[in-house]
Amino acid sequence: MTASPPADPPLPQPDLIAALPRLRRYARVLTGDAARADDLVQEALARAWEKRRLWAAGSDLRAWLFTIMHNVFVNQRVLARHERQHVSLDAEGDGQEAWQLPVRAMQYTRVELMELVQHVGRLPVEQREVLLLAVVEELRYEEIAAVLNIPVGTVMSRLSRAREKLRAAFAVPSSSSLKVVK
Repeated sequence: MTASPPADPPLPQPDLIAALPRLRRYARVLTGDAARADDLVQEALARAWEKRRLWAAGSDLRAWLFTIMHNVFVNQRVLARHERQHVSLDAEGDGQEAWQLPVRAMQYTRVELMELVQHVGRLPVEQREVLLLAVVEELRYEEIAAVLNIPVGTVMSRLSRAREKLRAAFAVPSSSSLKVVK
């Protein structure tokens, strides 16, 4: 009689379920579309399930899932870029990502939020990813570095540049630069 191979260890279900809203939120930011975000999360979870034997029990499941999802997203972007090179000139669409706001707010707040989302959307992808993982998902620099497979110093640099660009976009002119008309 041959011994059966050891079963793959299960992923901790409570941690997996707790990570879903964060994965969906980050996926929506990456894709700019709720349906594509759901597809990205589903693909990442399927990949995590296939590779569950690679997860180290006791390590941060959330960071591991974010790493997988980021890698799936990057792979999808590369594939999409390759496919765009072979698209007919008659194809419709401008290729711009659509940002959707997940909240209903008062008019003024909604306008401010839409403006912020637009400015974040204009950041280079590398800066946007780091900013959202740090600010929205509250990952530490080391976790972000692991998710994106970059050095911690690069994380800090990209985050600093992203924040500076947003500060500049929302800068209020100083009173010394305003001219008083009498």
